[in-house]
Amino acid sequence: MSILQLGKFYPIRGGVEKVMYDLTIGLSERKVRCDMLCASTENYPQGTIELNAYGSVFVVPTKHKLAATMLAPAMITKLRQIARYYDVIHIHHPDPMACLALFLSGYRGKVVLHWHSDILKQRALLKLYVPLQNWLIKRADIIVGTSPVYVAESASLQKVQHKIDYIPIGVLPVQAVTEKIVAIKERYKDKHVIFSLGRLVDYKGYEYLIRAAQYLDNSFQIVIGGKGPLRESLTALIQELEVEDRVTLLGFLPDEDASAYYASADIFCLSSIWKTEAFAIVQIEAMSCGKPLVSTHIPGSGVSWVNEDGVSGLVVERENPEALAYACKKIATDLILKQQLSEGSQKRYEEYFTRDKMVEKSLELYEELRKQQNYEYE
Repeated sequence: MSILQLGKFYPIRGGVEKVMYDLTIGLSERKVRCDMLCASTENYPQGTIELNAYGSVFVVPTKHKLAATMLAPAMITKLRQIARYYDVIHIHHPDPMACLALFLSGYRGKVVLHWHSDILKQRALLKLYVPLQNWLIKRADIIVGTSPVYVAESASLQKVQHKIDYIPIGVLPVQAVTEKIVAIKERYKDKHVIFSLGRLVDYKGYEYLIRAAQYLDNSFQIVIGGKGPLRESLTALIQELEVEDRVTLLGFLPDEDASAYYASADIFCLSSIWKTEAFAIVQIEAMSCGKPLVSTHIPGSGVSWVNEDGVSGLVVERENPEALAYACKKIATDLILKQQLSEGSQKRYEEYFTRDKMVEKSLELYEELRKQQNYEYE
């Protein structure tokens, strides 16, 4: 059996391409042929990256960027050349370029459509893309989400619920360098550290996490890792609220530094406010360290399915700084609750969100599609 993961970008920066890459690695390590076709970003050179004997990444050049969409005509050409070699094409949505490439490829095999999220922000683009998106939904043999909640409630998928399933995102457990953990714990000695990680953009709701500091005393320290366009405005808000002693914007964190903050933190907080946050991989990375979570309830999103309220953490109303603060204080001051949530977080990660679980569920779906295809040929 041979699989192609189709869509998004290289180098790996966002959640969608991380899922694609991890599936490619996980499947190829099991000696299942799995390749990945994607467009370049950050001027990464085009070419083929050999991962191992069973997996490669094909990177094609990006010519233009329009409304957060990479226009890479070479993806069409490349897919037309290689599509016939794959039993299953696993396409990752939203990515109009990948969808167009599949449409023009002439591919007649099985298609898995991985519905990571609806298109919510680029509404002008969506109007142009809807006919192609509808074709893709119809073309797909199976449509999977990252949680049962998101695909069940997506307005675009209501008529195809008969071919809906889900594959929870899975990651390897976070591994941190001991020396870095010690340094962070020393820096925030005698503090309850609340860690958050993500791009500084509107939907992450960092304004509300910063405002939560007003309801926390000096025994708490909020540390936010990540860069983005809201850096200046969030810095100004911290100064305006006079909470510089309780909130730190760390900027971009290399993976090993992020891992150390996960391991050092007392609580991981996800303050997101829009359905754009469909799953939040950062939650399961924190769970792999056994950290209790505080997250927000976002209607239609899978965020509060990932963090089960009262099991792996606490779920609060979105856009509510006081609720975020109260949940953090409740966990920090109730040592029995904190221990229960820590154990629940670790257990839920191991039950649902390991990379092996993601790869195994994908393999089950591929095998089922192959059986269908063999039956059709008989």
